[in-house]
Amino acid sequence: MTGAGGTTAAVRLIRAGEDIPVDTSRVPAREAARDELSDPMYHEHDPNLLERGLDRFWDWIGDLFAGAADAAPGGPLGLVVLALAVVGLGAALWWRLGTPRHAPRSPETLFDSTTRSAAGHRTAAAAHAEARRWTAAVQERMRALVRSLEDRAVLDPRPGRTADEAAAEAGRLMPAHADRLRAAARVFDDVTYGGRTADEAAYLTLCTLDLELEAAKPLLTSGAARGGAG
Repeated sequence: MTGAGGTTAAVRLIRAGEDIPVDTSRVPAREAARDELSDPMYHEHDPNLLERGLDRFWDWIGDLFAGAADAAPGGPLGLVVLALAVVGLGAALWWRLGTPRHAPRSPETLFDSTTRSAAGHRTAAAAHAEARRWTAAVQERMRALVRSLEDRAVLDPRPGRTADEAAAEAGRLMPAHADRLRAAARVFDDVTYGGRTADEAAYLTLCTLDLELEAAKPLLTSGAARGGAG
């Protein structure tokens, strides 16, 4: 027969048995943990693919900067000084050279497909000048100048002639105006193919040259007259 002391000892043994840990093997435990963590509720706040890619990119940038800082004289401070020097050099070159321009295209023909008389080109030039469209005004006045020389038979009408060619041919026959003809052709090329913008002064200079050429006599006329008299 069991007394009170025996009953107490039995209860203690039962309670001690309840506290004994259950020995679970590692493989089933790992599988159970993996199954539990695969539940979507544990991944609601995970970064998406883009965020993970950005994180890796910035990690790479940080590693690159750290490597460059280690290699640069003076460490991170030396790297900052070097970067500032490069930026300063770029700013100085930009200030000195200005905004890069597109390479000018090869010279093209003076006249487009539209056929106009010298008077028609002058009228168009005046209209552009009235609206302060100086680039178009210069273009039309140069075309008027060359068309006038063709109308007077100083130049032979020739399709595909460029402004430089017209200036060179007319300059040989009118040597007193050769330099200004070349300058006018250069302005035409600059505003037509070089991306530059004309101004009022360039237009007025071209108008004056056009009017002076109208009153000038080419050497061809004088030479022909002397040949006929001989």
